[in-house]
Amino acid sequence: MGYERDAVRMISLRLNEEEATLIKNCATSHNISVSDLFRQAVLEKIEDEYNLRRYEDAVKKHKADPKKYSLDDVERELGLKR
Repeated sequence: MGYERDAVRMISLRLNEEEATLIKNCATSHNISVSDLFRQAVLEKIEDEYNLRRYEDAVKKHKADPKKYSLDDVERELGLKR
């Protein structure tokens, strides 16, 4: 019998007592489980890093070709303004 497609995975984490208390208190204050707190925090961190890479790539691209468009130019290009 294989794993179900949506099987839940478990990850263990070592924390000292102070860290564990801090995390538990944070989860409690947000009325969520410690698992949900970690899941949300990790996924937000991944999203932030992804967005930062996209921003850095856009800055590099802009520096290589610093062409700018005004709102009027964009509206005309999209046929929204004549």
